[in-house]
Amino acid sequence: MALSMLITGGPTREPIDAVRFISNRSSGKTALAVAQAAMEAGHDVTMLLGCGTIDPPTDLRVHRFDSGDDLKRLLDTHFESCDVLIMAAAVADFQPACVADGKIPRDPTKQISLHLQPTSDLVAIMASRRRHHQRVIAFALEEPQLLAQRAAEKLRRKDVDAIIANPLNTVDADTIKPLWLTTKGHRDSAEAMPKPDFARWLLARIEALY
Repeated sequence: MALSMLITGGPTREPIDAVRFISNRSSGKTALAVAQAAMEAGHDVTMLLGCGTIDPPTDLRVHRFDSGDDLKRLLDTHFESCDVLIMAAAVADFQPACVADGKIPRDPTKQISLHLQPTSDLVAIMASRRRHHQRVIAFALEEPQLLAQRAAEKLRRKDVDAIIANPLNTVDADTIKPLWLTTKGHRDSAEAMPKPDFARWLLARIEALY
């Protein structure tokens, strides 16, 4: 069964001023590996990819985003037509409450306070909009000793169909040690594996949701 898959990946950049931003170390490797595996399996794939990531395959349909607000606009455009949304993007949890006009000048005699506010919970928003045939898959990145507990809490809180939980050292790494949880109580885990192998492992579990 060929599915229409919408996959997000990479970091968001939340602006401070005209040149500075808050971001994270996400490389997009995991999401791109999943997109590649999905295309090879015959699924129709659209990728929403953050800036500063590794280059995607030339045959992959890609839309770029910068901030979380940019990603939200792309999700609003593309979510309705997909069967599966895989939210692998590392969306910032906080953003500056105010963005300065131009560039904040450097003054070694002054300190600057940065006030942060929570960003929109894009995973929960999309999950609340899904129709009966759609599945929403979330990712969780947590401390290893709290991984299973926090992933289960996130699964319930965001009301997604399944979640992939990974330890913190997954960021920008070449391997991944996943934990898979679903709302129906299914749980699966694997030893650390290269991200292309993980992508096929994950894809088999997503396909089984149908």
